[in-house]
Amino acid sequence: MKFNGNAMRAAIGVIGAALTALALVSCGGGQAVEKFVPTRILAFGDESSFMDANGLKYSVNALKADGTIDCKANPIWVQGLAAAYGLVFPQCNPDAVAAPASQILATVDATSGNVKDQIDLFVTNGGSFGGKDLATVLAGARDILDQYALIKAGTTTEAQAIPILEQAGTALAAQVNRIGLAGGKVLIATVPDMGLTPFAVNAGTTDAALLTRLTSRFNSKLRVGLINDGHMTGLLLVDEAVQSIVKNPGASGYIVVDTAVCAVALPNCTTATLVPNRTNADGSVTIASGDTWLWSDATHFSAGGQKTLGSIALSRAQGNPF
Repeated sequence: MKFNGNAMRAAIGVIGAALTALALVSCGGGQAVEKFVPTRILAFGDESSFMDANGLKYSVNALKADGTIDCKANPIWVQGLAAAYGLVFPQCNPDAVAAPASQILATVDATSGNVKDQIDLFVTNGGSFGGKDLATVLAGARDILDQYALIKAGTTTEAQAIPILEQAGTALAAQVNRIGLAGGKVLIATVPDMGLTPFAVNAGTTDAALLTRLTSRFNSKLRVGLINDGHMTGLLLVDEAVQSIVKNPGASGYIVVDTAVCAVALPNCTTATLVPNRTNADGSVTIASGDTWLWSDATHFSAGGQKTLGSIALSRAQGNPF
């Protein structure tokens, strides 16, 4: 079939109109899609999201030339996320940004149940969640380690621990939904696979497998309980990320994934208090580094691990239709 010039232009016009209509439908009836840019970050959870008033983190702390803490360097994941949007936390504000709105509400050794307490306190003190708030939530490692300790002590069994952890995961999901339904946007991270930590490696293969099973049950109920439509909640699959890193460390820029890099207890670990460089069986030497070792201590991410988590969070924040 042959088209003359007018017919061809008409056909192109019809196609163009159809494509435009399709684009309008995909964008919600013709409304422009506004890129989500938070005006503050609200960090809930355990010490993986915590900094003290001196800027100390439960990771590898960087040092300035004079030996004092450089809180801006080696950022924890919520810091990196905030920095991407030009935001800072009061605990680390070396550039003297006026009245930082972002808050770290996470606490050390917090269980998943303590997240409810953190949110309750935030609300009691006059806090509320708005459409430009981005909350982060990471908790559950303490729940898993506590149940593991009870199993090892003989005071409970795996069969008894599993429903407790499943309920904890469900309860944490409810708090994430609470923030979202109140108007905030939320990034919720699954718990890293505790069976792949240096703690688990030192405990042996049987215990490592147990810790992986406990982690899996907590995370599965957390995921199922979320209102995860993408508009108010973004899910960070940290457990799967750790599994991928441990399986193929080099692909993610890591060298050591089974040993802690810190020689002192957190949060006092700095770049000056790392373990000695490791001499390998072939005589080669692996330099101790918070960037290329995944773990700072037996259960917490190093500076590199925190950076990876921050990258995952930023990608989800920018990719979700918040």
